[in-house]
Amino acid sequence: MLLFFVSVGLLVLGYFIYGRIVDRLFGSDPARKTPAVALEDGVDYVLLPPWKIFLIQLLNIAGLGPIYGAILGALYGPVALLWIVFGCIFAGAVHDYFSGMLSGRYEGQSVPDVVGRHLGNGFKQFMRGFSVVLLVLVGVVFFLGPAELLQSLTGIDKKIWTVAIIAYYFLATVMPVDKIIGRIYPLFGAVLIFMAVGTISMLMIEGYELYPVKTLQNQNPQDLPLWPLMFITIACGAISGFHATQSPMMARCLPTNARVCPCFTGR
Repeated sequence: MLLFFVSVGLLVLGYFIYGRIVDRLFGSDPARKTPAVALEDGVDYVLLPPWKIFLIQLLNIAGLGPIYGAILGALYGPVALLWIVFGCIFAGAVHDYFSGMLSGRYEGQSVPDVVGRHLGNGFKQFMRGFSVVLLVLVGVVFFLGPAELLQSLTGIDKKIWTVAIIAYYFLATVMPVDKIIGRIYPLFGAVLIFMAVGTISMLMIEGYELYPVKTLQNQNPQDLPLWPLMFITIACGAISGFHATQSPMMARCLPTNARVCPCFTGR
């Protein structure tokens, strides 16, 4: 477990040290009005408490992909742990920071719109198409993954759960952000934290070793190559993906002068 706590320590140091450096280079100003204040409409631009924003963004980042990816990536051995730690600090966190902060600076616009402002309409349309393809692929995983899990827990056919999940996604999309997302997502985020703390606690109580074999050699039981499969497998556990498209949603809900994390510090 020493490896685990050293990794947690490095993530915390990255948060306070490298996070501050990136934030300073970006030039954030907490005194400026955020889109939630300047454009509040009660639908997409709705002020939410910082603790809710933190839990919603945590859930956006640490959903099925990062959890399954990290578990599958662990098969590669300790080298996967290094990628998760340093990838999160220098890649994933910075990507999420910029996607959210740029959206906050440009009236809460989505990633394709922000790209279009700087690189022109061609890149805007390319990014929009890329985002749609990405969201469809991720959506399929987020339909089937929870549906299969709920089927195993309840015995109800996964097709029924899939329809229910699609209906939930639709309602969460068309209704004001504080009606469903602002109420349900923080609860799921809190449950996620509880699960993480509970899992680590039981690993310690039962005396399991995080990595019994201390080597950076590939330990994948199917002999899958480290490059590029390990990085793609872990994916959102170290680099941004689907959740970078969700950061603008929280940028539209952030109060002025709120300091939630280095990802969202003002406008």
